[in-house]
Formats: sequence, structure tokens, C-alpha cells
Amino acid sequence: MLDEVFKTLDKQFESIPKNVIFCKNCVVSNQRPRTRFNENGVCSACQWAYEKDHVVDWEKRENELVQLCNKFRSNDGSFDVVVPGSGGKDSAYVAHQLKNRYGMHPLCITWSPFEYTKIGWQNLKNFISSGFTNILGQPDGQIHRKLTKLAFELKGDAWEPFAYGQKAWAFHIATRFGIKLIMYGENGELEYGGSEKYKHLAKEGPEEWEYEYFKGANVDDLAEVGLERGYFKEDDVLDKTLQLYKAPSPDTIIKSGSEMHWYSYYHKWTPQENYYYAFKHTGFRPNPEGRSEGTYTMYVSLDDMLDGIHWYQAYAKFGMCRCSRDAQTDIRRNHITREEGIALVKRYDGELPKRDLTFFLDYTGLDEKYFWYVMDRYREISNVWKKVNGEWVMSYLPG
Repeated sequence: MLDEVFKTLDKQFESIPKNVIFCKNCVVSNQRPRTRFNENGVCSACQWAYEKDHVVDWEKRENELVQLCNKFRSNDGSFDVVVPGSGGKDSAYVAHQLKNRYGMHPLCITWSPFEYTKIGWQNLKNFISSGFTNILGQPDGQIHRKLTKLAFELKGDAWEPFAYGQKAWAFHIATRFGIKLIMYGENGELEYGGSEKYKHLAKEGPEEWEYEYFKGANVDDLAEVGLERGYFKEDDVLDKTLQLYKAPSPDTIIKSGSEMHWYSYYHKWTPQENYYYAFKHTGFRPNPEGRSEGTYTMYVSLDDMLDGIHWYQAYAKFGMCRCSRDAQTDIRRNHITREEGIALVKRYDGELPKRDLTFFLDYTGLDEKYFWYVMDRYREISNVWKKVNGEWVMSYLPG
């Protein structure tokens, strides 16, 4: 089984540069998949941040949003837009804006986390209580657990089954209810560094997901290995539950007329401002324990008991954890300096998420020794780690 981990289903390693460099403006490195650096050593996400402040005509884009809402708004109060979210700050901001600023009638949907945290569940309830209808999708627990175990080993990301459903669930609900508009929050590839294919477009289709979000392999690839290993039976793979991890067929989507848009195309995306907005309007509350493990902020990684493992595995593969993401974003929005960001990364990035690790081992049935074995194998194939006196040491840090 251990050798099979590195047949690798994660195809991102194929295109990551061996020579590690860091952005001159923020703290991201070229190990983040699909991130592009210009001739001045500035990453694509920082270039986009500059364009957001100095180039993009946001008034024009908001007019486009007004026209979009006018096109799809129902006249009888029936649902006219699907808004995916967890009850977190970003989806709460989008849903509340669409309803109260643009007169839309959102049907909010949630693809359930592996296990809600106490504050995550409370935030979802607060959001619903602020005036929204929400459908919670909870897939077959046994199938989900098996996919999680496979994703941890084969993709270096135990969180991936959630990502599959999070993307596809919106299309299933939209086509089922006959809703033509789906509104996600931000274009993460553009905001945080990645593909710029949709830099000046408001929407994308499911055909891009495998490359941009699923590391070059989808749920069928995991299921195939699961069959080989005896995790799944043929009936499991054919089960309708597994179909929920995949978007409806292109023909079905085209026939339905459903379109997926990003709110960040129409309005400048600033996570910290989303937090203040959701706190005021939908009852969102930050981490009552203070900062979240692995970072310095209080309003991220709140919902899911497996979120910390997702980021910790990214740290083993690419040398960047949750703190790096938050610092990059705050630098681009001029909330902190690069020097402050570097200090925060050195202090918090790669912090072991103890609570989430305990949950993960119990959830998957894996033992801790095997957990560290897999983590070590991913460090071995990364470009940012080396062993010194038997201990793993980061070879490259921003500076």
C-alpha cells in the first residue's frame, strides 16, 4: 500500500519548478501549483491585487451584476440563485448581499464538512436564523470515510472528498430545482495564485475542475484504486451517492441553462471585510479560542474538524500552510507588511493541528505511525524539505 501512494494521483508535482523562489511582494513561493511569477519576481496573485486596486473598473462590473440579477430574478419570490457555503464569513457575505442589495431570492446549500466544529455549526445556525433557507447535503458516511482515507494516501489531501462535493453539489441542486444562476464567492485560483484562465471572465464550467481543484484526478480515480484494494465493492462504485461527488453531465447542465459565477468578479474580494460584514449582518462569530491552529487569524478554518489536516498536508508537499495563505492575502490588501508576514509565517506556519489530527485518526481508523509515514513520503518528493540529523528541516523560507 505504501508504494502505491506515490504512483501518484497528484499530478501537480509534474509542473512545479525544482528551483524554489519567493514572491518579492508577499510570502508565496513558486511551489504553489499554477502560480506564475513575472520578470520582477512578483507572483500572479499580487499582480492581480494591483490590478484590482488600479485597473479594474468595479463600477462597470457591478453594473454587469445588476444586469445578471435582473435577468435571473424571479417575479414570484421563488428561489432564483443557488449560493454554496458552510455558514462561514464569505458565503454569508455573498448570500446577504444578493438578497438585500440586489433583491435576489437565494437558496443556500452546504456540502457537509467531515465533522462540524462547535463554532462552525453555531455559525451555520446563526446564518440560517438571519433569514436564509439552506439545504445540507450529507453523503453516505461509509463511502465518504473510505474516499477520505484514499485521498490522504494517494492525493496528499484527506480533505479532497469534501472538495469534490463542494463543487458538484451546487449543480445538482440547481438542476434539480430548475435554478439558472449559481453564485460562488471568490475565484480562488485568481485571488490566491493559480490559473489565470478566467482572469477577466465571470464564470467557469466543471470541465476545468479536475485540473484546477482536483490535482489532475477525480473521484472515479480514487474509486478505481478503492476497488483494487478492496475498500469498495462494485455496488459501492455504482451507488448513486458516488455520483454526487461529480457534477451532472455537460449535456444536463447545458439543457438546464445553469451558470456558475464568482461574486469576486463583480466586487473586489477582501476576506477581512467579509468577516466584518458577516459579523454585523448574519451572526458570524470568530474562533472563541482565539486564533485557529496553524495561523494568526480568528475567522478562518473554523467549520471543519479536518481542515487543519488539509493545510498540514499542503505544508508537507509545498512548504506553505494556512498562515502563509492568510499572510499573503493580508499583505496584498495592505493590512500587514511583508516583513510582518514573514515573521508570522515563521512563527505559525506548519503548527501541528493537534485537535484535527486526533479527529482524523479516529475518523479514518489509521494509526499515527502510518500518518507520519505518509507525511514523510510527501516531504521526500517535495522540493522544500531536507533531513538534518534525522529531522526534517525546511530548506527554503521567505526572507
